[in-house]
Amino acid sequence: MLELSRIVRLCLNADTAHAADPAPTDAKTNTFAAWPPPRGLARYVEVRVTCRGLAHERTGYFINIRDIDDAVRRLALPRLFRAVRDESAGRPVALGMLVHGLLGDVQPALHQAVASVELQLTPVTTMTAHADQPNVVLLRQRYEFSAAHRLHVPEYSDQRNRDIFGKCNNPAGHGHNYTFEVAVECPIDADGRTLGVGELDAAVDEHAVDRLDHKHLNHDVAEFADVNPSVENIAQVIWGFLAGRTPGRSTLREVTVWETGKTSCTYRGPSPSPTARNA
Repeated sequence: MLELSRIVRLCLNADTAHAADPAPTDAKTNTFAAWPPPRGLARYVEVRVTCRGLAHERTGYFINIRDIDDAVRRLALPRLFRAVRDESAGRPVALGMLVHGLLGDVQPALHQAVASVELQLTPVTTMTAHADQPNVVLLRQRYEFSAAHRLHVPEYSDQRNRDIFGKCNNPAGHGHNYTFEVAVECPIDADGRTLGVGELDAAVDEHAVDRLDHKHLNHDVAEFADVNPSVENIAQVIWGFLAGRTPGRSTLREVTVWETGKTSCTYRGPSPSPTARNA
């Protein structure tokens, strides 16, 4: 089974959002950037459609990406315009229902190949609807903290530590501007609403960022007293901080930590038990 993803970039312009027919009339030129293109202070979003299937033995395709582009722009774009119109009129948009609506829009055109549709709300915030999970969405949000650490194993010799960790074994430590992403599974309520991003932000700030930011991990964070603060272990510690403490009925699914722009680690732990959740 193959999995193919296609990102369609869109600008939701205020002038067309309120038109009776919001279908864009702009010539399709730079679709790499966005089509429709921005006019003034446009709302920019990305829609990622992921499909699963088997490739044709001769063409190598199981789906044509032009069909995905067409389905999003022809069928899903009007729903996004209606959402902008509703928000402008003071009618809050139910994001859970919106994202699953986008999934439902493209499925008939692309048949059963669609596995998920992801709506990128900001460069660091996404919400995903999966075809096999009709009553939940997966919310991803990114955060940052600055911290120092030293990679060192006390029972190893100084030379062995230097051989393994190099400059990261500097006795005075060294710093990173860490980025991490939290992915939580969020139920959709009867009104089509789901966990608010601000609610997740508050919980992550309290239980993770505040405990790590501007700290020397080896000395200031108890969880690293006997644990080497590698990016692998940092991901697991953040999971431990957040498991059972995400808001509402959401469930933590994974934590990814970027030590640098080139190095990251993802931890997917067991789901917290019902009795441990939200303690």
